[in-house]
Amino acid sequence: MLINLLPDFLAVLAAGNREAAYQQYREAHRPILDAYWRNYVLDPDSPHAGEIITGALRADRGDLQALAASVDLVQLAEEAITRAEEVLQVDRPTDTYLMVGLGGANAGELVVGGRGVAFICLEHFTGRINPETYGMGMPPDLIPLWIGHELAHTVRYTSPTSWSDMRRLVTEAGGNYDYWSTGSRASLRELLVNEGLAVHAAQAVAPGFDSADYFGYPRRQYHRLREMEAFLRRVVEPDLDQSGLGLRLRYLSGGMSPSARLVSGRVLPERAGYYLGYRMTEALVAERGLAASLRAAASEFQAAEDVARGIQTA
Repeated sequence: MLINLLPDFLAVLAAGNREAAYQQYREAHRPILDAYWRNYVLDPDSPHAGEIITGALRADRGDLQALAASVDLVQLAEEAITRAEEVLQVDRPTDTYLMVGLGGANAGELVVGGRGVAFICLEHFTGRINPETYGMGMPPDLIPLWIGHELAHTVRYTSPTSWSDMRRLVTEAGGNYDYWSTGSRASLRELLVNEGLAVHAAQAVAPGFDSADYFGYPRRQYHRLREMEAFLRRVVEPDLDQSGLGLRLRYLSGGMSPSARLVSGRVLPERAGYYLGYRMTEALVAERGLAASLRAAASEFQAAEDVARGIQTA
């Protein structure tokens, strides 16, 4: 189901008392917005949250209003959702939210009460960088790509036929996704596979873009990662079956310091794990197809790679 929160947010901006209107908006959509805050921003009830809300409500939103006036966002999203449901064989109820974020990710995934959620933060897709909102300036035609990416995560987390550790962890958490808990408890292998599969899904749902776009990388970074692949494969190997939030942040999070990304004397490019995960999952996706691979256990990807490389095991 598509849920468009953009009109509600624009109504907040048009209100005489924006702060009060925002609190009413948050209350009306509390389960999703609070889950977004806690996973991608910070605790919404912490003292610093008020400063973030004030900044978001005072920011110049001309780019966002121009986007709403010039692009049929609902049609764009609905077509992508339909395509994703077919390609990924979505077998559980899911929601896709068009919303306005608070300086966090351009898109993301959640599970709330057992229901998978993909969200797109529209301030990042206006085609214009906006320092006041931290808007990335991506073109709106990339929205279908990220819908495919995030819906792939919801399949891996909630499908009754998924054998992923992420599904197990979400189930153990009462049917709710927690970025920090899963980042601490899932193996690095599972986390890399999870993101690599989402990149494959984005390619299948929204074909035709430059390869770097599917990873969210600048072109230069994408080519650098290709050149570094042998090194990346070698240094990640000892940690693949380890778990720890630091590993997730090092390989999959943006904004980490160079020292946090220093491995074997070299600084890893930001979010290098997306590329690693994509390469780690290629063999099984080619063998079984995307929908089946989305539901496979992380250990199956290494076995498929070994077969593809002609490695024999006893």
